[in-house]
Amino acid sequence: FASIPAPIVAALHCLFFAYVGAGGLSLLQFCNLNSFRTKFILGFSVFMGLSIPQYFNEHTAINKYGPVHTRARWFNDMINVPFSSEAFVAGILAFFLDVTLSSKDSETRKDRGMFWWDRFRSFKSDTRSE
Repeated sequence: FASIPAPIVAALHCLFFAYVGAGGLSLLQFCNLNSFRTKFILGFSVFMGLSIPQYFNEHTAINKYGPVHTRARWFNDMINVPFSSEAFVAGILAFFLDVTLSSKDSETRKDRGMFWWDRFRSFKSDTRSE
């Protein structure tokens, strides 16, 4: 890898990131994107996924330590490092909101795309495993 020029590596990084991001977003095709619940979860988690890491990074740059500052350095790192990642914050928040804002009625299950995922819960009901 040392002989590959930096602009080529940067271009490949951009292409691979776009491909992985599109693959992750393709899972949204099974959700009802017209539902207020789904739009709220997506919008709020993306917004907070950008805001919270920005706060953690700015606090660390100004004070030379993260917002969580105890005498146990391992604990500080265990909290500050994940919350400095946009993907971690957005993913955890989206998962938490999806699980807690759900109700057991069939309309919400359909909005979440759960009917599509139910087919893959066990090998016995998946026709591709026979």
